[in-house]
Amino acid sequence: MAGGDVGRLAQPLLDLVHDIGRIRGFPDVLKRDCTDLLRRVALLPNLFEEIRDFKPDFHPSASTSSSSSSSSSSSSSCLMDLMVALQAAKRLLLVAGNSDSNMFADVAVKITFQFQCVAWQLERALGNLPYDHFNISDEVREQVELVRAQLRRATERNGPLTPKVLCRALSQPLDNELDLLELGNRALGSLHIENMGNVDHEYQPMVDIVPNVNDDKGRNAEQMIHGLERSRSSSPTSVVCISSEVDACKGYNLANKNPEEIKRVDSVVVPDDFRCPISLELMRDPVIVATGQTYERSYIQRWIDCGNKTCPKTQQKLQNLTLTPNYVLRSLITQWCEKHNTEHPMGSVNRRRRKSDGTFHDVIGDKEAIDALVRNLSSQLVEEQRTAATKIRSLSKRSTDNRILIAEAGAIPVLVNLLTAEDVGTQENAVTSILNLSIYENNKGLIMLAGAVPSIVQVLKVGSMEARENAAATLFSLSLVDENKIIVGASEAIPALVELLQNGSTRGKKDAATALFNLCIYQGNKGRAVRAGILVPLMKMLTDSSSCMVDEALTVLSVLSSHQDGKAAIAKASTIHVLIDLMRTGLPRNKENAAAILLSLCKKDAENLACLGRLGGIIPLTELVKGGTERAKRKASSLLKHLQKLQQL
Repeated sequence: MAGGDVGRLAQPLLDLVHDIGRIRGFPDVLKRDCTDLLRRVALLPNLFEEIRDFKPDFHPSASTSSSSSSSSSSSSSCLMDLMVALQAAKRLLLVAGNSDSNMFADVAVKITFQFQCVAWQLERALGNLPYDHFNISDEVREQVELVRAQLRRATERNGPLTPKVLCRALSQPLDNELDLLELGNRALGSLHIENMGNVDHEYQPMVDIVPNVNDDKGRNAEQMIHGLERSRSSSPTSVVCISSEVDACKGYNLANKNPEEIKRVDSVVVPDDFRCPISLELMRDPVIVATGQTYERSYIQRWIDCGNKTCPKTQQKLQNLTLTPNYVLRSLITQWCEKHNTEHPMGSVNRRRRKSDGTFHDVIGDKEAIDALVRNLSSQLVEEQRTAATKIRSLSKRSTDNRILIAEAGAIPVLVNLLTAEDVGTQENAVTSILNLSIYENNKGLIMLAGAVPSIVQVLKVGSMEARENAAATLFSLSLVDENKIIVGASEAIPALVELLQNGSTRGKKDAATALFNLCIYQGNKGRAVRAGILVPLMKMLTDSSSCMVDEALTVLSVLSSHQDGKAAIAKASTIHVLIDLMRTGLPRNKENAAAILLSLCKKDAENLACLGRLGGIIPLTELVKGGTERAKRKASSLLKHLQKLQQL
């Protein structure tokens, strides 16, 4: 089956997804499972549209037609697996929609278990899809990874499932009786679960962010048994068991669970209203969209960055893309965490610091002196403000304990206010203090919640050079948290960083380059950087030998080259001949990065590949294969193979 024929299988999948999205009217007892499944399926149309529009880059010769046919056959099989999984999801949603709200509890549990099974089937089908074959964009891959992570959590919500149990459950018609007790006992009695469809996250310096998942090399987290909740109309009971270490060869006796343990487990069940409808995780920075729905900021921002203009939960069109902080809900979540002795998403520690081994360390420092300094930050006297900010800057540089105590004293919101101070010294000390405080991981979230990013960006635009340098470094530090890459990128930070990269001091340029590289690891920020004109300073750095920033320029280019807009802009800027020169004369690391960028530019792009050949790229590539670093050899060898294929056409 040809590539176009495989692509045409995507249209029925698109139609099926749209049919599923129109199913409505679920009973309350099944509403959460139904809406969760609908929301996940609603994220798939972009994937099927790209598959539908997919066209192979090269026409295979006779010698390669066999392998191409095999690849197309495999791709077709994967799409058929997806079709089967989505049809199962549609049938299940129709059954749920036609169910009586007063159904017996055991019937509801049976249908809920089927949702778990369908989630497993759909996640596995998505995991087997050959994304490279269809040239799926990175933005869509991020969406699919988010869906798969949610499906995995849904699969494990009520306990681990063995493939045998799942296969049997999926083969059972919903209108037939299913011995749920037997299925549940099998699920609990066999904890070995195959890690199907999971992503192996091999460490790379530059990768696009995806939700954290287990890899497939045996490094699974300990399986947690969430038990089997059984309800009977005649004798309602609720049993929940949790164990991190269970002998997989022995049965697990639910009746032996200590009632106090059960009570404690039940007490930390997160209310649905506190979970983000997209990630299904406890929110820490809830924001309201135009439809009135609340989401975790980073997840809804990612949704918008991917080009979506609708509310994920209601599917209504968003009249505007404003994200309004939900302070009331944030306060309620904080109160709930304190009441239930649960660690807040912001990591509040109450003067205790968690160590790497899980134990806590008492925070030591002069709390009274720090409290006094924080009070002076709010003084009406400029001199007192500047002196307090100077001392806070010094203390925050010395130790982690000081960073914790300063944050707990309430300094962060006050320091954020001082970022707009007219006194230059106060502003410089305030932004540097925030930089120092952000070194402690938990403080990053507190800084983001204080709304610091717009003020930091303002300092980056109009502050003194020292303040601008430290503002850039602060944005880098904050964006080490993946979700902050999304939030910072959605602000005006990237154009301001590009300006510093163009006209800043040497240190400022390095700080800007580091921050831009880190932000552009998130796919949605790459286009922003290109539109902000980042190619102009990068090309200057590559061609100006006195800039001493060739390494930084190549590093940023390498991450931009994986984005379609970045790839086009890099090629348009006549970068290919510069990269070829670097492969000839650059340092080993420069040669390696130049080859990597050229591979990104030329892979699946015949025009760029032909340009590489015309400009004499074959000789330096051949030399790299012989004497370059291991990574350079791999990149150069791959490029030469692509050039050979092009010459054979």
